[in-house]
Amino acid sequence: MKLENAVVLVTGANRGLGLEFARQALERGARRVYAGARDIASVKLAGVEPIELDVTRPEQVKAAVERIGDLSVLINNAGIARVGGLLHAGAQEQLQDHLNTNLFGMLNLSQAFAPVLARQGGGALVNVLSVISMVNSPMLAAYGVSKAAAWSLTNGLRQELREQGTQVMGVHAGFIDTDLTRGFDAPKSRPEDVVRQTLDALEAGALEVFVDEVSRQVHQALSSSVYLQDALAR
Repeated sequence: MKLENAVVLVTGANRGLGLEFARQALERGARRVYAGARDIASVKLAGVEPIELDVTRPEQVKAAVERIGDLSVLINNAGIARVGGLLHAGAQEQLQDHLNTNLFGMLNLSQAFAPVLARQGGGALVNVLSVISMVNSPMLAAYGVSKAAAWSLTNGLRQELREQGTQVMGVHAGFIDTDLTRGFDAPKSRPEDVVRQTLDALEAGALEVFVDEVSRQVHQALSSSVYLQDALAR
């Protein structure tokens, strides 16, 4: 899927990785780039079209579909991440919040825009996942559950949308240097590097991309039960 002359919607595009997706889509010659955000006043990037979009609100998703009837690339980037395990008193509420945004928000947009992408000859759907889609941690347990579910959702959407010619690509990364990971003392990738590799892979027709060493290593080792037991014990 080429970005040149494409019509692109990026969710969560007011900052961090979403902002970088919007910027690089413009650089690659997209005809229009819509920047979805809960507060459109927070969208400052010149050249994009801000659109009010909370992925958990069906009425806003519906309004986005009505406005962008020629969409060819949907980038499901919006997400939340909060610290905490699965056994504390508020874990169920925290998990529900993560699932509402990171899983059902992604599903809301994908369902709504699938017919639009079909009318454009298939187009592309890009889902931002995580290395934690593949191996969880008590530090970000609810986030990990939601991203693992989003990975499964991505694989399911790929099967269902194959017939209409939609390229469905999952993006796996470790920590990325954005506001979302502020306060985490860990190696972080630059947003511009993550987005560049993602869009390169999209234009090359890839179905999945692992944008840093940690995500590549975890993916390669995923079939090793010894590795998984060790990782889950940490």
